Amino acid sequence: MTSEHADLPVLRARGLAAGYPDRRVIERLDLDVAPGRVTIIIGANASGKSTLLSTLARLLPPLGGAVTIDEVDIRTVPRRALARRLGILPQQPTAPDGLRVGDLVSRGRYPHRGLLGRWTDADQEAVDAAMLATGLTDLADRAVGELSGGQRQRAWVAMALAQDPRILLLDEPTTFLDLSHQLEVLDLVRRLNRVRGTTVVAVLHDLNLAARYADDLVVMADGGILAQGRPADVLTAEVLRVAFGLEALVMPDPLTGTPLVIPIPDGAHAAGDPA
Repeated sequence: MTSEHADLPVLRARGLAAGYPDRRVIERLDLDVAPGRVTIIIGANASGKSTLLSTLARLLPPLGGAVTIDEVDIRTVPRRALARRLGILPQQPTAPDGLRVGDLVSRGRYPHRGLLGRWTDADQEAVDAAMLATGLTDLADRAVGELSGGQRQRAWVAMALAQDPRILLLDEPTTFLDLSHQLEVLDLVRRLNRVRGTTVVAVLHDLNLAARYADDLVVMADGGILAQGRPADVLTAEVLRVAFGLEALVMPDPLTGTPLVIPIPDGAHAAGDPA
């Protein structure tokens, strides 16, 4: 660990088995999440991505092995204490009808409030900063249900910002968003990481967005980790073939230099290949 990340909590899974009482999805998985970086998990449907994220967040209990923060099993950490260090934005979160944006973001301060639940100046400052960072200050009095898809997702991210966890887990944060809003949300998450040093772990479906925004990629297949590392090292034609059953050309993105995955249709050939 570099000195700049020495004070950041370290999230690990060791010998992890996870899933449901009638079906194990993950067996004997080991994972070290790099502190202070953006780690993105990709894989085919049913590969175990969301199951892994939910188990890292203690939404699902491990069926074997353990998840630890700084070598402490998260099952032993009190709920509020865990929420100050680790937050999760699940798929398709829902808010009560009529809940205002400002009230939603304020809910992120729950882990930091004392036994009497008093609202402090520090709480208000955290909420105001989260609203400003996500461009929602002018929408504080709007109902969450009235927002566009991109605005709504920014409101949920703002709640996570107000919570101020050191580790943030995001399960498909761009689902059902159009491309411009996907980029908007991912740019925001990356700023959160770069400015605040928050460790981010996200599950994404889009391979090219994952390659563009990840510092580290984790590729899952059949409930295990097939490959992990820098996007340029991990996203290879062979890995894509094994993990997704996908024949693809991988080349540098002309804009970012990150890997660009171009699927090859059945019967087609890459430029220069013999017919």
